[in-house]
Amino acid sequence: MESVWDYPRPPRCEPTSRRIQVRLGELIIADSNRAYRVLETSHPPVYYLPPADIRMELLEATARETHCEFKGRARYWTLRTRDTVLTNAAWSYPDPTSSFSAIRGYLAFYLEPLEGFVDGEKAKPQPGRFYGGWITQGIAGPFKGGPGSSGW
Repeated sequence: MESVWDYPRPPRCEPTSRRIQVRLGELIIADSNRAYRVLETSHPPVYYLPPADIRMELLEATARETHCEFKGRARYWTLRTRDTVLTNAAWSYPDPTSSFSAIRGYLAFYLEPLEGFVDGEKAKPQPGRFYGGWITQGIAGPFKGGPGSSGW
């Protein structure tokens, strides 16, 4: 069991060989065993997947940008299928800070209504929709993002 309270601050980026999948219903958006995970105190892991393992033809860049004090400027992506448009469903760091250069151009996905799977286990989204962590059985909280956690 990993406690998010044992994760570092500033966060750490590490490779994982676990199978990471992103789905919209039966449609597989991404499937990778070459992801990175970013670990930060009080947050469940965020998984970043290489574009080669993502159906990039379903994604289009948006005008939204945010800034992370650790990773740099993020850009966002809309997922568009024949029946669904999910605005800002994913994000990436096109020019991250040196500590996070491994995830340059990799994408992370918000869960809901997307589903994320880690080695076949369905992950739950980090509370609050601002953060994009994935909660699995091996990750213990409490997690930042829920009511009353803004000061953590």
